[in-house]
Amino acid sequence: MSDREFFAQFATHTGMFISKTTLNATTAFMVGYDQAARRHGGSGLDGWREWLMAHHEVSGNLVWEAQILQIALPGWQGGADLTPEQEAHVLRVLFELLDRFLAEREGSAGQA
Repeated sequence: MSDREFFAQFATHTGMFISKTTLNATTAFMVGYDQAARRHGGSGLDGWREWLMAHHEVSGNLVWEAQILQIALPGWQGGADLTPEQEAHVLRVLFELLDRFLAEREGSAGQA
């Protein structure tokens, strides 16, 4: 199963993988996936943060979770918890962008 296939399944069945479907829990799971994949010779999420910076106007000094917040909630200054509606929106944006990133990466690998 490719990274793209795995994350498509994760996106549609997030509650099967993590107990609380929030941005923080989702990104913690994704970071764990990334580390395990790299440890075992996979690419994990290599290039994800850089892809976000190349395709969106986001701050380069932020971790990718904060970059996703900048993209999904323009003007959001932080400091307050996200509403359930905001969480759902941010997760939709996260998985849409992640799928685009992984699709591009797969396409590039096929051309190499």
